[in-house]
Amino acid sequence: MQSFKLLLAVLVLSVGFSAFTAGIIETAKVDTAASEITWKGYKVTGEHAGTIKIKEGKLDYEAGILQGGSFTIDMNSITCTDLEGEYKGQLEGHLKSPDFFGVEKYPTAKLNITDVAANGVNRYKVTADLTIKETTKPVKFIVNTTEENGKIVAVSDIQIDRTEYDVRYGSGSFFDSLGDKTIYDEFDLSVKLVANK
Repeated sequence: MQSFKLLLAVLVLSVGFSAFTAGIIETAKVDTAASEITWKGYKVTGEHAGTIKIKEGKLDYEAGILQGGSFTIDMNSITCTDLEGEYKGQLEGHLKSPDFFGVEKYPTAKLNITDVAANGVNRYKVTADLTIKETTKPVKFIVNTTEENGKIVAVSDIQIDRTEYDVRYGSGSFFDSLGDKTIYDEFDLSVKLVANK
């Protein structure tokens, strides 16, 4: 009888502990040196690509399942990787100018996850608020996660319509007769976040 009571007490404690720990959100801090964002923009006559650095970020987990997160982008770090010399400098300067992202006034952009739904093993449908300049709009994308060397790695490809964030330079949606100088509205971000557990 005594052993039965002891077993019952252990079971009650175990269930109670499990219920308590199941609701704990763990936060993994993003390793900014190991993380990266690459961008690609398109125009009638071709495309350009480059990188942007992540200033800070986090991923939120519960029992190993992605629940949320956010990251801040250092807009001053925009680089072009498919040009060299004078042309590289000109494009980077133009992207940082008020024609595009106005980084002197808006030095950061931010993405904040607002909803996560499982979409397979370590795969999620994500909705997030993306803020560029003074505008915040929702974006949707897929996130795939893995664990490498004890770190969480989350990767995603996000397509963004720049005109929704008041970045309209060279847009055929707002200016006529641009011809082969037209720059397409959509650009792509490939995001890789590496977070320490």
